[in-house]
Amino acid sequence: MTRSDLVEELAARFAQLTHRDAEYAVKTILDAMSDALVRGHRIEIRGFGSFSVNRRPPRVGRNPRSGESVQIPEKRVPHFKPGKALREAVGASKGDGGDAERRAP
Repeated sequence: MTRSDLVEELAARFAQLTHRDAEYAVKTILDAMSDALVRGHRIEIRGFGSFSVNRRPPRVGRNPRSGESVQIPEKRVPHFKPGKALREAVGASKGDGGDAERRAP
């Protein structure tokens, strides 16, 4: 689902919202979430999941072309952890509860 799909779904579910209002609502929510993560805050949406910022320590990597060692600096990356309800809903919708199709020989 893309951002525009989300706007379309919101406008379709709530007839009192115009397409422009739905677009503004989605933009406002996503901007607020982005700003919170940039400030280092954690976002928790009950029944859906939580967003946080993880720290990746500096490490030594390799240039795949030359094979030489390269220093990779520390970075902060966004992380999503699905809530129990979302995990169960996704697992139930597959029927097998996992990724057995990807592991098939």
